[in-house]
Amino acid sequence: MLRRTSTEVQVGTDPRWAVRLTDLTPSEADLLPDLEAVDPSLTDLLTRAHLTQGDEVSIPSGPRAVDAQVWSLLRPHADGADLVRGREQRVVAVLGLGPTGAGVAVGLATAGVGTILLDDGTPVRPVDVGPTGYRWTDVGAVRSSVAARMLRDVAPRVSTDSVRTPDVVVLVESDVADPDRAPALVTVGTVHLSVVVREADTVVGPLVLPGDGPCLRCLDLHRTDADPLWPVLARQLRSSAPSDEPATTAVVASGLATAAVLAHLDGAAGTARGTTFEISAPDVVPRQRTWAVHPDCGCTALPALA
Repeated sequence: MLRRTSTEVQVGTDPRWAVRLTDLTPSEADLLPDLEAVDPSLTDLLTRAHLTQGDEVSIPSGPRAVDAQVWSLLRPHADGADLVRGREQRVVAVLGLGPTGAGVAVGLATAGVGTILLDDGTPVRPVDVGPTGYRWTDVGAVRSSVAARMLRDVAPRVSTDSVRTPDVVVLVESDVADPDRAPALVTVGTVHLSVVVREADTVVGPLVLPGDGPCLRCLDLHRTDADPLWPVLARQLRSSAPSDEPATTAVVASGLATAAVLAHLDGAAGTARGTTFEISAPDVVPRQRTWAVHPDCGCTALPALA
């Protein structure tokens, strides 16, 4: 609530919902800023206005009163509130809980996702400690257990257990995407987001909607077209030690991944099908690439998800 003049109050600053209430009496203008502290119901507001009678306030039926029409302008943005409530019924699985995966899980929990399934039995490493949640006291503990505690700390109502099929699976992998896991998710029709932490960058995307747009196998086939020995290299990368995740890269990558998942859950306009973002150290400026369905893959022969 921002007081502009003795008879004008501005509510909010975001152009999507900010309004200016003009031609108020000084008493009405005095009353409105109090909403910011106590957020009363309309009935409470009318009662408080009666108690201030002695000034020019005349709430019961006067057209200049702080009435239901004015109150409707002051209510929180309904669409945003509905989106957040809808997230409470959603289930997201995060597989791979290094710094980037942990950042995604925490981001989704604080955004209101009701259930987050966590999968990573490896221990927290010293290089995992950083701004996405891990601390020095966590080193050596199992990542999934520590991540569950982190979620409870920031979002006490979040659940980490469910028998429901996830709405989205986030695959956070090192060096290269697992050539078997993603196709299995396509086969059962599970939406999934790939995040690959590589030697000097992290790739976020694509968000795969089975039957609609390229899958991760499409990307591998494109890479094989460019380098016929890519499958040989990919097998070696799968068995190599995991790449370290620079803290700044993990922060940016986890934010982009969180936004992509939320856009899908909310039914909002997200990134285009087949889009990836490459976040390189040290500048961490995301670079966007778009991939097409590979003609030899056959993934789009599956029925597209509703």
